[in-house]
Amino acid sequence: MATQAENYLLGARGEALASAYLQSCGYRIVVTNFKVPVGRNRAGAAVTGEIDIIALDGRTLCFIEVKTRRSEELVPAIAAVDRQKMRQITRTARVYRRIFGVRDMPVRYDVVTVLAPRDGEPTITLTKAFWNEAALKKRTWASDRWMN
Repeated sequence: MATQAENYLLGARGEALASAYLQSCGYRIVVTNFKVPVGRNRAGAAVTGEIDIIALDGRTLCFIEVKTRRSEELVPAIAAVDRQKMRQITRTARVYRRIFGVRDMPVRYDVVTVLAPRDGEPTITLTKAFWNEAALKKRTWASDRWMN
């Protein structure tokens, strides 16, 4: 079992590899490890949001989550980007756009997975537009039929 320090180093290495990969694909890195308070949770505790990489792909502002794993034997790395993680990143991206006055620029949410086995070369996969803000909207009932 990996220690917390080993996991941190693996994650940092994965983010560095992802940044280099994105630059080789033409992205311009704006900031890495962007952290900002995004509000409070239900218990009233302050919540901090983090985005691994914010970059420009042409004229599109991309908010990028990086997931690094040693193996995908049990579960693919991209499966760790669940609905809760998407909401947290989206919320943080809104704060970023508000802070920097980004209004009329297209945005996209990408995921980079880094598979870094101990005894081999890393494999990097970029998934563009893994989700969008509309997909995270809370569902509302279309009618009151369910009450009858």
